[in-house]
Order: sequence, then C-alpha cells, then structure tokens
Amino acid sequence: MNEQPEPTVDPVQLRRAFGTFATGVTVVTVGGECPHGMTANSFTSVSLDPPLVLICVDQQAIMHRSLIECGQFGVSVLAAHQEPVARHFADRRRPLGAAQFDAVDWVPGQVTGAPLITGALAHFECELWRSYEGGDHTIFVGSLLSVRREPEADGVLFVRGKFRQLNRDGIELADGLPARQAAARGGVTG
Repeated sequence: MNEQPEPTVDPVQLRRAFGTFATGVTVVTVGGECPHGMTANSFTSVSLDPPLVLICVDQQAIMHRSLIECGQFGVSVLAAHQEPVARHFADRRRPLGAAQFDAVDWVPGQVTGAPLITGALAHFECELWRSYEGGDHTIFVGSLLSVRREPEADGVLFVRGKFRQLNRDGIELADGLPARQAAARGGVTG
C-alpha cells in the first residue's frame, strides 16, 4: 500500500480560504459567578428534532473553560448596527468578568441567566448537550432551552476578514452598493 505524504497547508492561506465563506456574527455568553462573552462566527444549527446548535471554541480561550464549568450558554445573533458589539467581545484587552458587559446593553436569559445582547436578531439559550474534540478547538453542541427572534431586522456578516451588513436588498459592500446592484453593474458575479 502506498502511503500518501501529509499535505502541507500554509496557515495564512488556510485562514484566508476559510474567510471566503461568509458567516453571521454572534456573541456567545455564559452567566453565573464569572460571566463571560466572546464574538463567534462558528455557530450553526444542527438539528430541528431535537433542536440543537453548535459553536466551536479554541481550547485556549477563556470561553472554553467557562462553557465546561457552567454547562449552559446563550447566543445572540448580531444585527447590522451591532458591529461595535462584535468588536468589543473580540477585543482581548476588554475587562473580564461582569465588567465586560458594562459597555453593552443586555438582559439576562430567562432560563440560563446568560447575558443576551439587546437588539440582537435572535437569542438562543442552550444547555451543553455534547462536546467533541476538533483539533485546537472543541465543538460544543447545545440543546435549545429557549429561542427568541426579532422580525424583519438586518444582520451583520463577516467575510474575508471584514464586517459587512446584510439587509433585505442584499449585502452592503465597501462601496455601499447592495450585492445585487453591484452585480448588475458588473461588480460581482454569482
């Protein structure tokens, strides 16, 4: 049997390639004695029956330990105007503990008490259901305890290392044109 050599992947190129996949932006939070939040774009639905979602967290992140200790978490799907909130919870220099929530409007989740970001498109409260090792990250699967959705609001996206705004007319590009209009002018193909 021929053994194939392990392919070498440049981490910078890999990060750029992964970055071509547009994602929504969330803030994942835990409550309790030492509340914590982090910006995450690695969030997705897993199952409708039972209702499950997943998030991926770096094993070196504070959130990793917090999730395991707390066993419950909240997810706030950020709206288009909440890019500053995403940047805040991505900033490693922000205060830790409850003080990191002083800079944002939030409410405690009704079921878990996890801080949920006010004005978000949707809120999910979850109980840790399973976790799986995934390289330098852990895949946490949460069983939904509650869900709330805001009707007809616009979202924020993250693609190619930049925030974009998703609205009813398409994706706002750097030049301010929705993607559909830019495509009509030859700016985007699809």
